[in-house]
Amino acid sequence: MALKAGIVGLPNVGKSTLFNAITKKNILAANYPFATIDPNVGVVTVPDTRLEFLNNMYIPEKMIPTTYEFTDIAGLVKGASHGEGLGNKFLSHIRETDAIVEVVRCFDNPDIIHVEGSTDPIRDIEIINLELIFSDMEIVENRINKIEKKAQTTKEKDVVKEYDILKRCLESLNNNIPLRRLEFDEDELLILKNFNFITLKPIIYVANVSEDDVVVGHNDYTDKVSKYAEEEGSEVVIMSCAMESELVELSDDDKKIFLQDMGITNSGLDKLIFATYHLLGLKTFFTVGKDEVRAWTFKDGMKAPECAGIIHTDFQRGFIKAEVTSFDDLRNLGSESKVKEAGKLRLEGKEYLMQDGDIVLFRFNV
Repeated sequence: MALKAGIVGLPNVGKSTLFNAITKKNILAANYPFATIDPNVGVVTVPDTRLEFLNNMYIPEKMIPTTYEFTDIAGLVKGASHGEGLGNKFLSHIRETDAIVEVVRCFDNPDIIHVEGSTDPIRDIEIINLELIFSDMEIVENRINKIEKKAQTTKEKDVVKEYDILKRCLESLNNNIPLRRLEFDEDELLILKNFNFITLKPIIYVANVSEDDVVVGHNDYTDKVSKYAEEEGSEVVIMSCAMESELVELSDDDKKIFLQDMGITNSGLDKLIFATYHLLGLKTFFTVGKDEVRAWTFKDGMKAPECAGIIHTDFQRGFIKAEVTSFDDLRNLGSESKVKEAGKLRLEGKEYLMQDGDIVLFRFNV
C-alpha cells in the first residue's frame, strides 16, 4: 500500500522548499503566492536499516523499499474554500491523501514576505484548518439536504444512521472543530469513508525553523505549535526546510557527517516519515529471496491473509499458511538455517496478526 500525504500551508512558509527536498527536484519555489500552479507528486523511499541488512545477507538481484508519496498542494489563503486564490480545485487534491502535512512558518525573516504580514504559527494553522472545515461543511450540508426528508419519514436504518452522523459532523464543523477530534465507531467510519472528509484525516504539523533552531530543537513558535497539536492528538516535526533541501545534495556519507557535526541523529525528512507511520499506525513486513528483498507497508491490526493480499489478491484468496520469521531472530541468529534449528520459524494461519519486522513466505493455492 502506497502511503500518500498532501503538503499544505500558506504561501511562503517553506512548503515548496520542503517538496524540493523530498523529490530532489527543482519545483518552482518563488517568493510570491500561487507559485505552484499544478499539484506535483513526488515519491520517496522509506528509510529502513533492516532492509539494508537483509539486502547484505541475501544479495538479491534487486532491493525494493516501501515508498511514501507526497503531493504538493498550491498555497492556500484565507477564503480558499470560497474560491479565493486558487480555490476549491486544490482542496479536492487533499481528499485523495491518507494524511495531511501542514507546513507552519516558525522563523522570522524580513526578506521572505508573509502573506499575513507577520509570523504567527497558530493564526496560520487556524486559517488553513478553517478553510478545510468550510470545505467539509459544504459537502455535509449538500448531503444532508439530499437525505433529510427521507431520513425523517422513512424507517430505513441506514439512511437514518447516516443522517444522524452527518448532523453530528455539521455541529462540530459549525463550532470550528475538525472531525478528527470526534470519536466514531467502526460502522460510523465506514459511512464517513465515502465522503473523504479532509478534517477527518490525521495531520502532522511541520514546524519550519531556521538552521540554528534545528540544533536547539525548538523556539517560542514551535512550543506553541506543539501545545496546539497535543490538544488535538496530532504530531509535530521540527525541521529546517532550507537545510533539508541542502542535505539532499550531499552523498549519504557526507550527510551523516554533517548531521553528526550538528548533533542531530536523523534528518527532518526521516523524522517526518517516521512520524507519519506512527500517526497512521503503519508497520513493515519483508519478503526475501535471491530474486529480490522487499519491504511492504501494512496497517497495524491486519491479519496474515490481508497482508498477503497487499502483494497479490491471489495470495489472499488462496491463502493457506504463512511461514514467519522475526527480523530480530534472523539478525541475532545470523542465518535461516540457525533460525530453523532454534525453532524460531513459525507456521501461522488465517488469524495471525502480522507484526512489524516479520519476514514472511506466504503459502497459497488458487
